[in-house]
Amino acid sequence: HKSFAINSGGEIGEVGLLNHLPQVWWPKHCVQNSFGAEFHPELLEIKNIIYKGTDPEIDSYSGFFDNGKLKKTELFDILTKHNITELFILGLATDYCVKHTVLDALDLKFKVNVISDACKAVNLSPNDSTLALNEMKQKGAYIIQSEDLI
Repeated sequence: HKSFAINSGGEIGEVGLLNHLPQVWWPKHCVQNSFGAEFHPELLEIKNIIYKGTDPEIDSYSGFFDNGKLKKTELFDILTKHNITELFILGLATDYCVKHTVLDALDLKFKVNVISDACKAVNLSPNDSTLALNEMKQKGAYIIQSEDLI
């Protein structure tokens, strides 16, 4: 993918442009069919896998759209088909993929809960996680802890 520093000629963590959009140059990660993209063996009964970032010309932080909002994933259609209106979102990275997925979900009128202690940020700047969580909350997401679900 051209968002990977090794493919862009940039340095990891630097910001450049990829097809006229601001782009952080990332280390190679989560490449389909590679060790870094495998599911944990204790995850059971996965019914749907949503692929994102499949176009090497544009990154895709959100689970719903690429960064230019030119292409969508199947996520919205699957959720709508099953009448799902409330989401619980967690994962990597709080300040990029989680944040963009949450903001898109809110724009698409889902009720969104962010399980903050089940997220981890990149924190290119020290406060990026806090800023991302604050932005998600200001836009209407509920910030919760995993213990709230027990």
